[in-house]
Amino acid sequence: MSHELFIKNMVCNRCVMAVDGLLRENGFHPVSVELGHAVVEEDIGEDQRIQLRDKLQGIGFDLLEDRQEQTIEKIKSSIIQLVQRNDMTETINLSDYLAGQLHSSYSSLSKLYSKVTGTTIERFYIAQRVEKVKELITYDELSLSQIALRMGYSSVAYLSSQFKMVTGMTPSKFKSLHANLRKSLDSVD
Repeated sequence: MSHELFIKNMVCNRCVMAVDGLLRENGFHPVSVELGHAVVEEDIGEDQRIQLRDKLQGIGFDLLEDRQEQTIEKIKSSIIQLVQRNDMTETINLSDYLAGQLHSSYSSLSKLYSKVTGTTIERFYIAQRVEKVKELITYDELSLSQIALRMGYSSVAYLSSQFKMVTGMTPSKFKSLHANLRKSLDSVD
């Protein structure tokens, strides 16, 4: 019998590796480990669940019990996966993408997300895109036009306006500061 776990703050491949390692170190046999989600072969008793929660918290994660929190984490993980893809040049309709990923209507997902987090899915998506743009600017391998294209922005002007709305500065100003003003993905609201 397998057991499904929902885990908060898994935002990158290193998080997946850390959780997979933690599960294995503690005698579990992961069937799959993905952003925000793991399945283990074993059934997990209450004592094991408490120990696992404590160990996950020790490395910066949290075990989610509440269905609403699990859905919020699924939304966030889906958005992070979308933004972290290597190429977003194809036009993505966020509402259709999330509805397909979570097998639920976007309207109900949006209402739940706003109710639980106090912000909108769209703001989270914009914040994630801006953090990825910061990462690409920091790498200094692509021009702003190439970054805009790669991140699915219709123009550099649109990218710049969203960037300034979130950060308070233009991408050029950000680049000129030569400071690492990026946030860790799990702290992006």
